[in-house]
Amino acid sequence: MSAHLPGQPPPAAPGGRPGRPQDPAPPRTGLARLHHEGPGGACDVRLRLTKDVLTIQKQDVVCVRGGSHCAHHRTVTLRRQPGGSLGLSIKGGAEHRVPVVISRMFRGHTADRTGMLFVGDAILQVNGINVENATHGEVVHLLRSAGDEVTITVEYLRDAPSFLNLPSGSPGPAGDHGSGACSPLFDSGLHLNGDPSSTAPSSPSSPVANEPKYEKRWLDTLSVPLSMARISRHKAGAETLRCSAFEVLALDGVSTGILQFRSAQEGAAWLRAVSANIRDLTLQSVRMANKCCSSCDQVVHMGWVIERLKDTGSCQTCCSKFLVLKGSSLHVFSTPPVSTLDWGRAEETYNLCEVLFKLHKLWLPDDCWLHADSGLEPWGLEDPQPYCFSVLVGHGQSRRFSVELGSELAAWATSFQRATFMEVQRAGSRTYTCSWQGDPLCFTVDFALGFTCYDSKTKNVLWRFKFSQLKGSSDDGNTRVKLLFQHLNSRQIEVKELEFQDLTAVLHCVHAFLAAKVASVDPAFVDSQSIGGRRFC
Repeated sequence: MSAHLPGQPPPAAPGGRPGRPQDPAPPRTGLARLHHEGPGGACDVRLRLTKDVLTIQKQDVVCVRGGSHCAHHRTVTLRRQPGGSLGLSIKGGAEHRVPVVISRMFRGHTADRTGMLFVGDAILQVNGINVENATHGEVVHLLRSAGDEVTITVEYLRDAPSFLNLPSGSPGPAGDHGSGACSPLFDSGLHLNGDPSSTAPSSPSSPVANEPKYEKRWLDTLSVPLSMARISRHKAGAETLRCSAFEVLALDGVSTGILQFRSAQEGAAWLRAVSANIRDLTLQSVRMANKCCSSCDQVVHMGWVIERLKDTGSCQTCCSKFLVLKGSSLHVFSTPPVSTLDWGRAEETYNLCEVLFKLHKLWLPDDCWLHADSGLEPWGLEDPQPYCFSVLVGHGQSRRFSVELGSELAAWATSFQRATFMEVQRAGSRTYTCSWQGDPLCFTVDFALGFTCYDSKTKNVLWRFKFSQLKGSSDDGNTRVKLLFQHLNSRQIEVKELEFQDLTAVLHCVHAFLAAKVASVDPAFVDSQSIGGRRFC
């Protein structure tokens, strides 16, 4: 990389002028299906993603000229074309507890030429008759028998009902236009004898200059801040993953709802994009927090995870947790710490020297909509969480977590390793009380000296070995451990037996110090321990 020399103009930013900051990336936009909890089904929405906000947009009809900005009720007079056509079709009906909605408009025909009607408009009145509680057949009859001029009052449905996306056509008997036998979830074509594919009359009437003009536009309905937000593909409280769908939940409780995408690839792309913005904002929060922390109490990594729980009935459930690697500890929060006081409100705190990070293999079923280039074999189909890790803590306890993307899993693996190595070097040594054959002893793991055992009363050193002299170990899974050391001169193996109150914590500490020692003399060791030696998506 070339250095910038004094007296020369600053280097040009890619795609910009010399020294000028780059313009922010344009917002990402795309369509999704928003699923509501409870009645109402789902509706199409547009997503708008910026650096710090995910916005949900819904379509609405607005008056862009000659009236109020928001068009709620619109009254439109339609004149039938020769042949009786109004140039529109409808779906819905009160018998199915859905409104009667304009589901199709034929280009260049009467309804389309008004410029005041849109697909998704609910019909409220026909020639002054209220039809909000009318059946499908009743509305069809009113529209067909209304004469040459039909006046309808409509209101656009922002939450367009899902039946608008069902196939067009009427399964009712051919020619039986007034029987009401048509399914209300299919189009009732109101073009009568007209041909919907025919061209419009050659001389359509021109709109009056002062008449209101309406347009269908995407309007913001909900903004979800992404700072400290979390993404979930899990169904509430369960381990089941949603297919091609996810939900974004803000720190203040605001939720996008379930966003369903048309394809696995599109869903994965949006998941990665939103996750990347959350990650960038989290890094900003880390930098801000570290400005207020001492050098030995810095935040290394933090983020949302899903913890897998087991209840007494062996039914597995999930809940969200916020993990923080900070200073000497792993903190487990139910909600992210945002103030100084919050840092003292962790549910659990574990010393990093006594925590063992364990990476699980990835489960990648055939229909999984997220794929990772991990180099790991698929693991048991009994676990539906593809990106999992465990932290093993004192007294043999284990807590299992999962994340949504392979890149997040890789980040946690690297961050745990880095934070642990930093704590080992910072602490230098750790001492544990122990005993052997009734004698109270102290066992010290020292980054510089290795292993030392001394009498807790007299402080006399009983034995000392370097890390390189440890050739093996075994334990009874309870309190006792055997350490096998090799003498440097005689090459003979000597066995040392000790008893600890919390043997698991001691073994994890030994593992942490050994790994840190190797990393200190072989920097490539850390890279060799990365997940499969590859980078996730």
